[in-house]
Formats: sequence, structure tokens, C-alpha cells
Amino acid sequence: MKNQLEDFPLEIKISFHKIIEQYKQQLENEQSSIAKNYKEEVIEYVSAFPKLIEGIDDPQDLRKFQDPIRILLNDLFPVILTDNEIKTASIPFHNIIFNSSRRFRKILEDAGPDYRLEMRNMDETMYFIFGCVLILNHHYGYNIDFSRPLYYDIPDENGIIKHYRLALNADFIEILPGKTAIEITEKDVDLLTQNIEDLALWKKLFPPKSWIFKGFTILNLTDVTVDDAISELKATLLHQESSTPGELVKFQEIFRSIYKIQDLRVGFTIFNKREMVFERMNNKDAKSFILHKELVSDCNTGVCEDSFNKLVNQQSYFTISNVENYAKATGNNLLSQNLQKNNVKSCILAPIANGNELLGVLELVSQRKNDLNSINAIKLDDILPYIVTAVERNKSEFENRVKAVIQSECTSIHPSVLWIFENEAKRFIRDMEQDGLASFKDITFKDVYPLYGQIDIVGSSEARNNAIQKDLLHQLDVLEEIIADAYNKEKLPIYDQVSFRIKDFKEELEDSLNAASEQKVLNLLQREINPIMEHIGKQTKELQEMVQKYEAELNPETGVVYNHRKQYDETVQRINRTMARFIDRKQIEAQKIYPHYFERYKTDGVDHNIYIGASLTYNKPFNKVYLYNLRLWQLSTMCEMENRFYQIQKSTPIKLDAASLILVFNSTLSIRYRMDEKKFDVDGTYNARYEIIKKRIDKAYIKDTEERITVKGKIAIVYSQSSDEREYLRYVKYLQTKKYLGDDVELLELEDVQGVVGLKAIRVSVLYTPDEKAPDLTITYDELVNYSN
Repeated sequence: MKNQLEDFPLEIKISFHKIIEQYKQQLENEQSSIAKNYKEEVIEYVSAFPKLIEGIDDPQDLRKFQDPIRILLNDLFPVILTDNEIKTASIPFHNIIFNSSRRFRKILEDAGPDYRLEMRNMDETMYFIFGCVLILNHHYGYNIDFSRPLYYDIPDENGIIKHYRLALNADFIEILPGKTAIEITEKDVDLLTQNIEDLALWKKLFPPKSWIFKGFTILNLTDVTVDDAISELKATLLHQESSTPGELVKFQEIFRSIYKIQDLRVGFTIFNKREMVFERMNNKDAKSFILHKELVSDCNTGVCEDSFNKLVNQQSYFTISNVENYAKATGNNLLSQNLQKNNVKSCILAPIANGNELLGVLELVSQRKNDLNSINAIKLDDILPYIVTAVERNKSEFENRVKAVIQSECTSIHPSVLWIFENEAKRFIRDMEQDGLASFKDITFKDVYPLYGQIDIVGSSEARNNAIQKDLLHQLDVLEEIIADAYNKEKLPIYDQVSFRIKDFKEELEDSLNAASEQKVLNLLQREINPIMEHIGKQTKELQEMVQKYEAELNPETGVVYNHRKQYDETVQRINRTMARFIDRKQIEAQKIYPHYFERYKTDGVDHNIYIGASLTYNKPFNKVYLYNLRLWQLSTMCEMENRFYQIQKSTPIKLDAASLILVFNSTLSIRYRMDEKKFDVDGTYNARYEIIKKRIDKAYIKDTEERITVKGKIAIVYSQSSDEREYLRYVKYLQTKKYLGDDVELLELEDVQGVVGLKAIRVSVLYTPDEKAPDLTITYDELVNYSN
């Protein structure tokens, strides 16, 4: 048969023998003479076309037999229902249809000439297996349930996809074995039903076209567009990524199908009950027609009193069938303005509420008046409960994200130790439920190894003072010029006196800047200069422009020039932000070595603390190899941060230098979470020595010199034990081979500082390279031992 699937177990013969047989059987028992005469005439007429019984091989020949087929199927396709029923005769899985009802033909005509009728989520593999199951059920009498909802997705004349569920009537078919058919045994059936996806097995037992399909089927289509759209909407809302751009587009398409409006648009606005404001969704692709381009709007001004009452208080639909008339009636309020800016002519605003709590507003808008109204708003009744569930889930997820950010940015509870806080919180809740009394116990981790490192801006105080000095001198220069011009226009003695004071202050600033210098200049400005500036600005147009230009340079909060300081502050902020993000990203890799506590904080640079040990983890054995790996990771990361420090300054206003330091502490200590300070700190008097060293070490000098241990371009590794020196020299040697560190290694002794004696240091230069992905520097204990050889 032409147009048959090449891979199909059945050879198709379109035959009407079954329905002719039924006519003959009915004729024997027919009592009505009218009905009897009709059936006799039909049988006599179609008998002139033996092909209808033998079977038609070519579907093109159906046209030759169009009239006898129509007469033969008249009882199954009553003409009186042809404009109502969506019905056709067909051959299953081949998209061969004939004798269709007028309504079905109209649906296909509206779909356009390029539309090809295909079942949803079906391919030739499924067609083949369904054909095999048809053979097993009809020929062998099995009752294998292979039924599943079958759908056609057909566009209408406006391009809106309509969904139709298929009901297939197979009463008029006969399945016969062909010459190449293989006899199927019960053992074969057991094997087939357990291997639905093994297409090769099915083809082996059912060779293509080895069986004969004789007959036809009847398809009845039911328009389930709304039901299917609601079902798809449920799936979309239940999807975890339902707020992604792709899902939002799909969401909009579903509503277009439900409302049969091709260009319908969907928006959503969040309701913040605490602040009584409407807010935009966090997704930048989500529209809000209530807010237009605003991020937040007060509820009372964002919508009218009527809409506020319906949405917020009554939690009922607020519909505007004609936005133009609504604008006139409300005096063109903010809601109507925003709707008109988006070319909205009619809309439905639906409250998304859980009980008495309004979560947000669903917005459906159309570019034509009356498209959306209070009548078709009721279509949302069956949909809103699923939207409420999705909004609640997204709200909960967002709140969890907010809490996670707060925990990450504002507290010291690192994810690696969160488990013990959760256990303590559970105990706290149990105690509270039992007797109403509970206290959160101090959390202590014993026998942990500390690691400390810092990358600091060299001479940060000097650089900041230099910036202040330049700003103050520049401001005084500008003021001196303005007052000199004012004196030339108006010979007032006060101008001469103030000019003298400015020169005096400039000389003092040029010599040195001390803690009182800035305050002295501020006093001069406020008491002597600012009172006369208003007068000067009114004298001539030229002086007015000079004063305006001067005032434009001032920081509105302090009243002083903030140019060089701004450049310094912005550079430091950018460096700190970049360094903090960099080490945070690297930390994700480091946690794979062994879970450990990590914290970092910004000063004039970035410092970090790391604690590692068995007590910090839940039931995970600890070996010192993890400590060695983490120490190597820290050193390599500090090298990378030094590189990053200078790479980002290619686009900063000023250039600064960095010096890095690592403190090695060979003993374990205990850390305790201070509930009052909400942070971890070392526990015990003995362990406090570690904190003392941390605070004073970067100011330490090399023994018998005036040179500090931290200098530009080098990393200083401070330690006290010979074993630490040997260990870190292995790391240095390894990183030299990786082109992270230079060859100039210094072994130094440090001057004693208050409370700390006997410290030594390794100092080595950093090699600076362009941006490159760092190699994997996690090494095994055996490799570490090899480095010492």
C-alpha cells in the first residue's frame, strides 16, 4: 500500500467488509420495512464495488469510491451532526483519513496547507509497538492494556494551538497473518511485555508488514483545549524552574490557549503586606503591568480605591473591559496610565491569595477592549489554586535564599559547621516543647588546626592621607582663584583676609597632613568661606559659573572635595570585593579536600581564617594529609590572589601595591562560638596566644633591621617550629616548578614583639602572570614526602 510506514508490522488494506457483514446480520432481524428496504438497497449498491470488501491498497483510490463509502458509513456519520461532531474514518498510526465530518474538515482547513496531522508524543517506534500489541489483542485474544491518552495539537485560523483528545473505535478491523508472519507463543508474549523498549526484539518477532490489517477505524475528536491547558499549567507551575524565561513564555502561551487570544500577555506583581506596597518579581523577564517600569509602588497610589478593595480586602477579580473608559472615570489614575503605556485595552487582575493573605496579583491583558471581562474571568476559578501553590513555593524558596544570603554575608555560621547548629536547634526546640524552658548552649570545636592569611594594601594609611591632602589642596586652590576674581571685581577687605587664610592653610598642608588638618580646613570653610560664597555667586555671571562649578565638585554630605579620596575608596572597594569573591570561589574547591570552617573579612585588603579538624565534621575521619593539602591550597591561592590584585588594577583610577602573609600555627586549639558576639573565637588562655600573634605579626620587623616582614611583591610565611620550615620549603619548591613563586627564598628571624618571641619566616617573591586557570594543586601525602627529598 502506498504511503504506508516502511517500519510497521501490518500491511494495510482499507476494507469495509466488517460493516457490510453487520448490515447483512441486521437485515435478517429487521422488522421495519423502511429500514429493511434501506439496508437492502445499500448492500445491493456497494456490491457493485468488490474492492470495498477485498481491500483498497492505495489510499489515493479512496476518491474513486468516495460515494459508496459515504453511503455505507452514513449511519456512522449522520449528516445532521456533521457540523457538530469532530469525526473521521482513518487508518491507525498512518494519518490516512477519509469521510470526515464537515467540522473536522473545517478544523484542518483553518490549520493551513502546511499543517501535517500528527499525534502528540508519538514516533515510528511507538507506532510499531502499538501495531504489534494490536495483533496480540485482536488475533491472539490477549488483553494487553496499551491505551494512553492520544492527542492532536492543531492551530486555528489565528495560530492558537487547540488540543483534541482522540477516541479510537476499532470495531471494524480484522488482523490476519501474512506469509512471513511468525507464530507468537505465550513465552514470546512474556518476553515482549518485559522489554517494551527493545525494538529489535519486537521487529524480530513481528517482521515489518508480516501481518495484514483489513478494515478501518473511526476517530472521534473532543476539544480539550482548556482542560489540557490547565493540565499543562499545573505541570509548568510544579516545575522547579517555573520562573525561568522559557517557562514564563510557555505560561503565557497556555493562557492564550485558554482565552483564545493570540496576543494575550501575562504579568505578575508581588504584594508586600508588611510595607503595603506592590513589588516587581525578581525575574527580570517577568512583566508587571501594574508597576510598568517601577520596582515598587505604594498600594494606595498604584491602584484605585475600588481595585485595592477588591484585590487586597475582598480578594476578588478586578476586571477592566475598557481601559479608556476606566481612565476617564478615575481621572487617569496611575493604574490606567501604566496600562495605557503598555497598550492595554482590557484586563483581568486576579488576586493570588492563601486564605486571608494576598501574595500577589496575576495580570492578564489584551490590546483590544472587551476581550477580557468579568464574564470570562471565571475561567480562572479552576486555575488559581495551582498558581497559589506555585507562588507559595517560590516565595518560600526566595525567603530561603534571602536567609542563606544573610547567613553568608552577615553571620559567621559557615555551611561546613551548620550541622552542629541544626542539632543544637533541634534540641532547643525539643526542650522548649517539653517544659517551656530552653537555652542555646555554647558550641565548641576542640583540637582544630588554624590557618591564617592576609593580603594587605601596602601603605594604605599613607595612600589615604595623600588622597585627602590632594583633595584639600585642590579645593583651596579653587577657592583662592574664586576669591581673587571676586576681589578684582569688588575690593572688599574680607576677600583679602580670607585669601591670606587660605594661603596659610595651603602652606601647612603642603608641609604635612596630621589628624587635625582636615578638621581645621572644615572649620575654615564653615566659619569664614561658606558665608561669603553666596554673596560672591550673585556678583557677576562669570563668578556665578565659577561658584557653581566649585559646588558641583563638593561632596553634598561633607561639603569638601571628594575626588582623589573617591578614587582611592573605589579602588580599595573594588580590590576587596574582587579578592573576597575570588577566595570565596576557591573555597568551594577547597571544601572538597576536607570540610572545614572558613571566614574572611575585609579591611584594607582581605584576611581569612581557616580551622580544620575531626570535630568540625560529622563522622568523617581526619588525617593530617588533609591539613597539608589545605596549607598548600592556601599558599597557592595567595599567589593567585596577588596576581588578581594587580590584574584588576588595569582599569582602576589609582594603582596600589599588595603584601601577603601566612601564619603557621603547629598546635591544635579549641574554638568557641560566642553567642553574644555571634562569631567564632579561640577558646582558653593558652589558645589566646594565637590571636595575639595574628594581630601583631604584620607589623613585625626582621631581626636587627628596620625592615618589616611584609613587603610588596613577596609572600611571608611566619612560623616557629623547624618542622614547619621544612614543610613549607617543600611547598615553595613545588610552586616554583609551577611558576607561582620565584627562586629568591629568604629564611629570616623576626624581632620579638610584645608577648611573642622566637618567630621565624620564609619570604619568597611572587611571579606575576596574565590570567590563567590555576592547575589542580591538591596532592597526596606521598607526594608531599617526595618534595622533601
